[in-house]
Amino acid sequence: MSFKTIATLAAAALVAASSFAQQPTARDTVPDNMGFNIPYGAPISLERANAALAAAVAEARKHNWPMNMAVVDSGNNLVAFNRMDGAQLASIQVSQHKAHAALGYRRETKVFENGVQEGNLPYLLTLDGLIASRGGIPLVEGGKIIGAIGCSGGSGSQDEVVCKAGAATVK
Repeated sequence: MSFKTIATLAAAALVAASSFAQQPTARDTVPDNMGFNIPYGAPISLERANAALAAAVAEARKHNWPMNMAVVDSGNNLVAFNRMDGAQLASIQVSQHKAHAALGYRRETKVFENGVQEGNLPYLLTLDGLIASRGGIPLVEGGKIIGAIGCSGGSGSQDEVVCKAGAATVK
């Protein structure tokens, strides 16, 4: 092969490689404001955590959905937990994981589920402590996060319905 042929092939390879360079995506946009920037507040009390769980249990019973439910405080410590009769054992840890993720990332875990399932954002799965399944909701009072509730045992939409009932007790 001549030097001219090698040079021509190298130039063609360089052009081809540059055409495969990654183009900017919506994820490359730098927003002006930081999303989900809710400050942490004083920790939820045991009494209020139990009230949130009682509302969640009532909602689950209304539908005959055996669930596991957990509430963590603003320091991400488990405050209260309920396992309904017949709730699957694997969901004990999942309910707690959802509460921890909702608190730590300051957003509903449904955001991560949507990002992975609909937004084609598989990189979310690389984040420590994340769970891409709905049913984890921060508990916000007076514009500050005082804790989070996580529910598991049903479908994602069932977990979310039960969690919202519990979260509604905190205003």
